[in-house]
Amino acid sequence: MPNRLSDETSPYLLQHAHNPVEWYPWSAEALQKASAEDKPIFLSIGYAACHWCHVMAHESFEDETTAQLMNELFVNIKVDREERPDLDAIYMNAVVGLTGGGGWPMSVFLTPDGKPFYGGTYYPPTPLHGRPSFREVLHAVANAWQTRRDEILQSSENITAYLHQANDFATAGESGPLSSDTLIKATQNIGRTYDRTYGGWGGAPKFPQPMLLEFLLRRYVQTQEADLRALIDHTLNAMAHGGMYDQLGGGFHRYATDARWLVPHFEKMLYDNSQLARVYLHAWQAFRNPDYRRVTREILDYVLREMTHPDGGFYSTQDADSEGVEGKFFLWTTEEIRSILGDEAILFNEVYGVTPSGNFHEQHLPPGQNILSLVAEPEAVAKKNGLPLEQLESLLDEARCKLFGVREQRVKPGRDEKILAAWNGLMLAAFAEAARDPALSDRAATYRSAAERNAEFLLREMRTPAGRLQRTWKDGRAKLNGYLEDYACVIEGLLELYQTTFNERWFIAARELADSLLQHYADPAGGFFDTSNDHEALVTRPKDLQDNAVPSGNAMAVTTLLKIAAFTGEVRYYRSAEALLESLQSALVQAPLGFAQWLVALDFALGNPKEIAIVGEARSADTRALLDVIRAGYRPHQIVALGLPDRTSALPLLLDRTAIGGRATAYVCVRFACQRPTTDPQILAEQLA
Repeated sequence: MPNRLSDETSPYLLQHAHNPVEWYPWSAEALQKASAEDKPIFLSIGYAACHWCHVMAHESFEDETTAQLMNELFVNIKVDREERPDLDAIYMNAVVGLTGGGGWPMSVFLTPDGKPFYGGTYYPPTPLHGRPSFREVLHAVANAWQTRRDEILQSSENITAYLHQANDFATAGESGPLSSDTLIKATQNIGRTYDRTYGGWGGAPKFPQPMLLEFLLRRYVQTQEADLRALIDHTLNAMAHGGMYDQLGGGFHRYATDARWLVPHFEKMLYDNSQLARVYLHAWQAFRNPDYRRVTREILDYVLREMTHPDGGFYSTQDADSEGVEGKFFLWTTEEIRSILGDEAILFNEVYGVTPSGNFHEQHLPPGQNILSLVAEPEAVAKKNGLPLEQLESLLDEARCKLFGVREQRVKPGRDEKILAAWNGLMLAAFAEAARDPALSDRAATYRSAAERNAEFLLREMRTPAGRLQRTWKDGRAKLNGYLEDYACVIEGLLELYQTTFNERWFIAARELADSLLQHYADPAGGFFDTSNDHEALVTRPKDLQDNAVPSGNAMAVTTLLKIAAFTGEVRYYRSAEALLESLQSALVQAPLGFAQWLVALDFALGNPKEIAIVGEARSADTRALLDVIRAGYRPHQIVALGLPDRTSALPLLLDRTAIGGRATAYVCVRFACQRPTTDPQILAEQLA
């Protein structure tokens, strides 16, 4: 019989709807049941693409004996962390405070009023490497609840107080004027922790750091330091050449399990690919490396092919597993490749590192499995084999197409088809930016259409009649209050779409959401809460400042408020952002890897961003000539508005602007103080330099 998860829309929760565990979604009903029956709560948090979540589900939650124990001793609640980042943040902070580490699946034990007192992550079905079995943990916690209740209640109060203090600490930094020294020192610290052997930061597992790379690209624009460029190129090439990148289908897997970027954790996340698409796009614009343009195109085309709802929303994730085995969909043996490519397999295998012994070993698969990675430069292989480079590249293109066609016949990994506002906002920004890059002009109409359809979807399907955002949508149902990150990321996407289309509808919507953000999320003590002032009351109101795999809601709010301020000239947007940046500068220097989006925002604030107003017909030749200047290269310190002559505009930046001599005219301003207007593209280029 299905449990109470059967009425949910989250694919992760629905995966557990037929467990013998009497799961509840997070709800007043579950909390009331725990109180009425005087039982502790077992809270399990995970997500659909989480490999170890599937493992624990199979080992424990599908086991009748374990489920009977859980049902007898606890009220059991299942949460999709992607739907409820507030609960995930609160209880992850508690688990980290209790154990020194965290991860998913997250397993937390709560009092009936939701206060945590014990927790961990994955528990095996039998004792393993000093870790107790899940049943042992269940018995021990239930026994403590019955025999040492006072200790548990005191522990829960202490942990809750710790969570409150963590929130207070979030805005307790010493304030000082915004300083370029912060950017300089942060860059130096980033360089000290860089892996100069393999690229990136840290060892295994190694994660992509798109926000960090965005910041370093901005620093390179300002400083032109050769070492910065070398570091960026090294990392981007290492990631794109490694097995973490899908060499056949495009798109990045979640992370590499090794330090060399070879063996990925095979799940694919919308948020990773949205941010990495923009990084590679910006690197193409800055360095003109055609590989970066190719990767950008392949990521976006992968999203259109695999991750797009017919109505325009973008799906959340693809699983690591297919047919119950991690990575099976993406792996190849030499025999398979030879049977498809014939003699051409020799050159393909040399370039992509395919060997009879394989480079990926999984107990459920026969030996000789290979992850494709670019281990040899085509130029070197062509020279070695006496071939023209063009001939080899054509051979490789055809080989990839053939292998991709065969792979498409395999059983594909599962897909989480819920649509999340924040992640969609990030991908909206990527499509909108790519649509206006001249080098992607052959895909511009497709990318622009994808961006416009996504924005239409978000504003139509995921806003309430009162204009408030909702977090998640699936199968025609939108639900859950939007979080700070939802507002901030959707604003970012809408602002980028406005600067691609110059349809003021998108700017108006972005500004409405910014005003709602200030009204419902601002903390009088500084910064912003992750939840709105009319959100469900939880044990604490989270305020997360540190960036993780996605930018923190606070960092992205600051980023977008600075841009709204540039478009409008309204000090209230700038002041809210500036005050929080001022209080965090020491954290940005001390822990730059955890505050990379903040560094991007600070760089924008200190970069004297150009506010560019163009008056002219969007399709006229003289307007396009000015836009070509503005869109040439990588220009992270500018925002652009375009309006028709003698037409009232919703953008203050366009007010009282006139066209000189009937020609398209550009006004370049900083804080609304403008240089002489010009109709000459060359003069405009000089003003922007």
